[in-house]
Amino acid sequence: MEELALHILDVAENSIRAGTRNIEIHIEEDLKKDRLTITIRDDGTGMDEQMQQRVLDPFFTTKEARRVGLGLPLLAAAARRAGGEIQIKSGPGRGTEIVATFQHSHVDRQPLGDLSETMQMLIVGNPDVDFVFGHRGPQGTCHLETRGIKKALGRVPISSGEGIRTIREILKAQGFGEVGG
Repeated sequence: MEELALHILDVAENSIRAGTRNIEIHIEEDLKKDRLTITIRDDGTGMDEQMQQRVLDPFFTTKEARRVGLGLPLLAAAARRAGGEIQIKSGPGRGTEIVATFQHSHVDRQPLGDLSETMQMLIVGNPDVDFVFGHRGPQGTCHLETRGIKKALGRVPISSGEGIRTIREILKAQGFGEVGG
């Protein structure tokens, strides 16, 4: 994967397959500490200790259609290449939290990519999942919660044309279109 937004998309899709109803994605760019931190938290089925030990192995997967599971191993490799690490906290029935850190200025750190498009794809493709997305960086702070959007839309589905326009307007108003460094 060439950008971190695609890693976020992959990990969030894993959460959805694990039965999550709520996903929080937080990105913090701290230029003073030269750190980029991506946190993805869900309320899915969670993982036991044995699965947590194996989940970074690219040849381990819980998917029946494929024999490899590259999402978390690729994110972990990207973090390590950029002077960071990955931490996984999970437990059966408790959901999972993934925290990936990167040296922000590291020459091998992948760009964030199109976070706006990633969030739109996740929200529209998974209308029954509630998302909280936050980004704090040099351009300011952005925040989006789908519960509020769904409430404002009323009976109009979040995946409808009107829902998509609303999501885009919120993301644009908060500067999500400018995120990507």
